[in-house]
Amino acid sequence: MTLNDKETAIVELIRENPYLSQQEMADQLNMSRPALANLISGLTKRGIITGRAYILSRDNEIVCIGGANVDRKFHLNEGAQLGTSNPATMTVSVGGVARNIGENLGRLGSTIRLLTVAGNDADWQLIQQQSAVHMDVTAVGLLPGESTGSYSAVLSPDGELVVAMANMEVYESLSIAYIEAHERLIANATLAVIDLNCPKETVEYVKERALFHGTGLVIVPVSSPKMVRMPDNLEGVTWFICNQDEAETYTGIAIQNDEDWQLAVQGLLDVGAQNVAVTAGARGVMAGNTEGDILRFPAIQRATVEDVTGAGDAFVSGVLYGHLEGMDTREAIQRGLVNASKTLGSSYTVRPELSKAQIEIEMEEF
Repeated sequence: MTLNDKETAIVELIRENPYLSQQEMADQLNMSRPALANLISGLTKRGIITGRAYILSRDNEIVCIGGANVDRKFHLNEGAQLGTSNPATMTVSVGGVARNIGENLGRLGSTIRLLTVAGNDADWQLIQQQSAVHMDVTAVGLLPGESTGSYSAVLSPDGELVVAMANMEVYESLSIAYIEAHERLIANATLAVIDLNCPKETVEYVKERALFHGTGLVIVPVSSPKMVRMPDNLEGVTWFICNQDEAETYTGIAIQNDEDWQLAVQGLLDVGAQNVAVTAGARGVMAGNTEGDILRFPAIQRATVEDVTGAGDAFVSGVLYGHLEGMDTREAIQRGLVNASKTLGSSYTVRPELSKAQIEIEMEEF
């Protein structure tokens, strides 16, 4: 729907603060209050504004909450040797689970908003520069004196992870107060995606507010140690997507065979999740929902692996893309597997060739 310059300015003001009075908006836009009232009336009749306090209609925006890091990857020339210097090449890229998922989904055609905190430093400037084309980063909280999150990984010559170091202390400031200040974004979103870089109380709060507003919610763990930040139950969670270690940590089930794997998925469904996927690397994925059977999907085998970083986020994004397109569980999981496989073969954390058309072409290969 086309808006003129004045209407666009009004919409942007409301998007930033839906509780502004008409006089406050008129003053900021340097127009009379009656003129503003006429424009707001027109926007309301056209469905752009849906009521007090000037809440904007949903435009299929996805809010991604959590990590936005700078990734530094050291690619070893030979096998790792402890206690000595190892020849390697280094690449620097932007990452973070929430940010990676946002970029993947942005490339797949979704409207993305990033909610996170960062230092007001060179690392954030790099993240902003490379992310802004795929998502809205205007609500990111910049914290003077803090360091932007960073992830440093050492990779073997075949692309497997040897060791990684994560500097994520800044995310302790990803607080309930920060979310409260931006709750309108969650209220108006089609889907909220949160990773466990956030403190437990923030995860619980986002889950409660998403349920209150009727917004779909996706929880994506970051690692097994951060499973302590999981909510006590998954009521209202649209998708819970994790790996085998994370599922074992949360359910207490040791996954040694397919029967255990199915029990873990069912256990996650039983505590409230509507859809669940548990990945197990080369063994594939076990997935199910509250309406159907639990299904196993084989992994797509690759002859070569360039870099494992970002493959899990690519899987999540492919699944959510399918979900948002109205596909069933089987179709959504297949797109997740395809996106993960193609990302494994790429040197990029988020592969630059990804698009809606591209992933559908790739589906024909498998």
